[in-house]
Amino acid sequence: MTNKNNSYLFPLIVMASMFFLLGFITTMNNSLIDYLKSAFNLNEVEKQLPNTFFYGAYILSIPVGYLLNRIGYKNGVLAGLALICAGFFLCIPGVAIGYYGFLSAVSVFAIGVVLLQVAANPYVNALGTPETAASRLTLTNALNSVATVIAPIFVSMLIVSANTGGASDPKAVQGPFAGIGIVSLAIVVIMFFLKLPEIKEEAPSESTAKKLKSSAYKYTHLWLGSLAIFFYMGVEIGIPSFFADYSSRLGFDFNGEMRIRILMYYWGGLMVGRIAGIFILRKYSASQILSVCAVLGAAMLFGSLTIGGGDTKWIALVMFLGTGLFHSIMWPCIYNLALEDLGPHSKVGSGVIATSVIGAAILPIMMGGIQKSVGLIVAICCLFLYYAYITYFAVKGSKIR
Repeated sequence: MTNKNNSYLFPLIVMASMFFLLGFITTMNNSLIDYLKSAFNLNEVEKQLPNTFFYGAYILSIPVGYLLNRIGYKNGVLAGLALICAGFFLCIPGVAIGYYGFLSAVSVFAIGVVLLQVAANPYVNALGTPETAASRLTLTNALNSVATVIAPIFVSMLIVSANTGGASDPKAVQGPFAGIGIVSLAIVVIMFFLKLPEIKEEAPSESTAKKLKSSAYKYTHLWLGSLAIFFYMGVEIGIPSFFADYSSRLGFDFNGEMRIRILMYYWGGLMVGRIAGIFILRKYSASQILSVCAVLGAAMLFGSLTIGGGDTKWIALVMFLGTGLFHSIMWPCIYNLALEDLGPHSKVGSGVIATSVIGAAILPIMMGGIQKSVGLIVAICCLFLYYAYITYFAVKGSKIR
């Protein structure tokens, strides 16, 4: 058993590096929202479109799950990296065309991210015992969170601060994006020559086979978990997406670069929580941790909205960003609970779960519409509905039926 675990160490490290790349790209995309609003003169709904184009690609997750069954994890990772590389290079001419040219290029590397996401999560899940699966996912997501702290610095230093003339220039993304494209190309070449074990689900025993259902789609907890991921994405992306407007409402007059730097504390909270989660999830169940995190995240947001601006505005801001600490290990907890007992259906199940990441494409733009028509606070209060469902899934929806 020890030798088998040792043989899984190297592929686990490789997958952790993939999670770093996923975190970097995802957070960079989100960190650019406020900058692109200024550069392209966008309204509240239009500025959320980078999320819509990026996360909308997750609608392909179920077909990608079937594709992985045919080509395997390694080829799936290679294809994903190649598309990421192509997408970043396409952003160079795309941004020169205009906002929608840029968004079209974003959709290309977004499809690559989907391939990586669908391949990487079940692969990490399979690299060891089921009992420690949530802990392993939290470990890889911790490295993902390190990237989410670095990405805003990248955006701030190489894109936002590059505009010394005052006006935001969309072409400022071209150089940094070319650099990411070159790095992605190098990773593709390295990955091509790496030998990664192809994880094949062991044939279930006769007693286990009788318990397995004929299809992943027949597991109720998978669908409920998929919906939990949908709402979780609204929570994770909702806070940074509305940070600029909320901080202004509190009375802060941050410039674009300062907002990005302060937002790092939100992503830093995710990083700290995920590092702690590696050990916490070895002691407590995923359902227990998920329910506690959802309740405390909602409490932090409620406290921030209640305190409001004035003399306590810094406390309100810290509580708003502090929700990241409780969002930190929601993903691995939901993912592990949703895939529990799926056995050989895990690849397709992973595709079903990953499809729900489109919540980050749908919910922020929906909230942007609510903000435009009703107001910012009403839009932010939508997050309480998301927290409520995640709590339901943790307590009841995740039970095996």
